[in-house]
Amino acid sequence: MKPATPFDGVAWVTGASSGIGRKTAERLISLGWRVAVTARSQEALEALASDAQNAYGKIIVMPGDVTDEARMAAIVAELERDHGGVGLAVLNAGIYMPIEGDQLDVETFRKTFDVNLGGVVNCLVPLSHVMASRGRGQIAIVSSVAGYGGLPTSAAYGATKAGLTNMAESLKFDFDKMGILLQVVHPGFVDTPATRSNPFSMPMLMDVDKAADALVSGLRRGGFEITFPKAFTRIMKVLNLLPYALYFPVLSRMTKWKERPLANAPGARDGKADKGHKRW
Repeated sequence: MKPATPFDGVAWVTGASSGIGRKTAERLISLGWRVAVTARSQEALEALASDAQNAYGKIIVMPGDVTDEARMAAIVAELERDHGGVGLAVLNAGIYMPIEGDQLDVETFRKTFDVNLGGVVNCLVPLSHVMASRGRGQIAIVSSVAGYGGLPTSAAYGATKAGLTNMAESLKFDFDKMGILLQVVHPGFVDTPATRSNPFSMPMLMDVDKAADALVSGLRRGGFEITFPKAFTRIMKVLNLLPYALYFPVLSRMTKWKERPLANAPGARDGKADKGHKRW
């Protein structure tokens, strides 16, 4: 299935106020796309639109919270009615709230699931209807290598990304029949404000500009999966083929997590709380 082109309509990017989303929007408009951008902060979107207009061309500002189902449906409807429809959608909006095993709370899980999973669904459903009616379109869902397997502090975030990957895999069977090119994006560690809060080592950390270049290159190339940096995502795929007896020690070493004590679980600080205990 061929990737969309600027002649197919507007490119819609969610989570476009900063990070990969903002840089992707800039790349797309420089390639001739009319780009609609969505995020909660209208001020940040207006700043992006002002910067982009000076450098490339006009951006359509469509502020909104992806957890607001009605607002996302209204944005898709407005783009269809007034701007020629959505030819390409990059569903990038998401949050990362690191959480350690001794500091679990329900709200972190609920909020992460609402934004990362629910937010994509709120955009995906109306997009699928309008694209299916035309028999063409392209949707890229931004997941993460955290969806491949568990990583430290990613119990909530990683679960949502695994869900997005599985959802994309499941939908591809039918979207192919509907004429919709569905892609899933698996970035590794990218230097953004969100990842800077990580309390562990991030191997092969990637510059956000290079990450956006890789994402847009994948959009133009087509295919189901877009990954970057290539070396790191290959390593993560191989690690997830290992038995758990090897997976956890290797990941602990890679992220230097084993050396970091848990603040609220003194008995498990060295990871050997059960040493000397007899099996029952």
